[in-house]
Order: sequence, then C-alpha cells, then structure tokens
Amino acid sequence: MAESLGGAGPPGGGPAEPELRGPRRRLLDTLRERGITDLSVLRAVDLTPRHLFVPQAIQHRAYEDAALPIGSGQTISQPSVHARYLAELRLTGHERALEIGTGSGYQTVLLSHLVEQVFSIERVRELLDRARDVIRRVDARNISLLLGDGTFGWREYAPYDAILVSAAAQDVPRPLFEQLAEGGRILIPLGGREDQMLTVATRRGDTLVRRDITPVRFVPLVGAYGWSE
Repeated sequence: MAESLGGAGPPGGGPAEPELRGPRRRLLDTLRERGITDLSVLRAVDLTPRHLFVPQAIQHRAYEDAALPIGSGQTISQPSVHARYLAELRLTGHERALEIGTGSGYQTVLLSHLVEQVFSIERVRELLDRARDVIRRVDARNISLLLGDGTFGWREYAPYDAILVSAAAQDVPRPLFEQLAEGGRILIPLGGREDQMLTVATRRGDTLVRRDITPVRFVPLVGAYGWSE
C-alpha cells in the first residue's frame, strides 16, 4: 500500500536539538576528512537528526561514522557511506528519485533534502512502520512510501531521474532499468551475496553506461528480480 507523507514541497524541520549539535558537527568534520566535499550533501546530513532513526538504546552512538543495528536483521549504514552514495548521483534538486530499501528512513530523509520528490519502497513492514513515524516526526513532506518488492520498482510514478538501491544484486533489475529516465542514473551494489562493487550507471537509450566506484558489502536485494530469501 502506498502512502504519501505530504505534498511536493521541501522537507521541514531543522538541525538537531542543541545538546546534539556538538556530535553533529564532529560527524560533519569526519565526513570532510573522508573526502565528502559536496556542500548540499553535507547540509542534508546537518539537517537530518540521525539519532531519531536508531533504537533509543544506541542513540548515544548516532553521530559516530558507524553502521548500527535497527532491528529485523538490518542496519543503518555509516553516514560516510550514505554521503558518498548521494554525492555520486550529483543531484541538482529537481529530480524525481526512487529509493529501493527504505530501511530506517535516514537515507530517505537525506535524499528528500536533495531532490524534488522521493518515492521509497520497503519490503519489511516493521521497518516501514518505524520509518514512517520518524519521517512524519521530522516533517519531511516530499516523501511517498510503499510496502512491497522493490525489484519491481514503482511504475506508477516513473520515469525516475535517480534510483538508489540499498541492497546488492547480481545485475540491475529489469523493471528498474525500464523505469529510469533517459540520462537518469542508478546507483546499486553489484556482485555476489558477500562482496560487491558499488556501481553508478547512466541510461543511454537501451543501454546502461556503467562506472565502478568502490568495493562494498551490502545485504542481498531480495525479490522477484533479485535474490531469493
């Protein structure tokens, strides 16, 4: 079932509570040290309260550059991974973006600061319910959510200028290729179940022009056009 969390306007909210500004600034310094220079991405990180997207018991670690468990056997990736992911797409602010794997919703909200509209799909209901609650709390108004198999994409709102896939596939799922706009970019980890190459591919007619970025390890993309359970 699809659900829109507001209109097409930019997300609301602002920087974190005053007591968390120190950790947030230290995280931004860490991202710069690790080569993240895109000012729009750094701004998105500064505006997005990561502590709200992790379990309360580990919120004190929210601004470490570390992956953290979020339940249902899933994790929230390192902020530097999210930042690199988003910087590679070279977003302008006018895109319609599709995210496969809402997870905690943290990357979804980061993305909402960088594009015009976000459509995000999650297959685990428990994760989607939690992400929806936090997305409402931070008042991100340009996000629509869908519970389902992300390998099918979300054809109703295609084509997409950017597609982010937060799990690993052997190849780009055919429906995602079909829903990518001409000149649009898809960012996806490609490879086996254990080790992959983060790849960005640009649609040129009936082909994808691919560029490898860096070796990564993501959970498998489960679905009809991905891995089996």
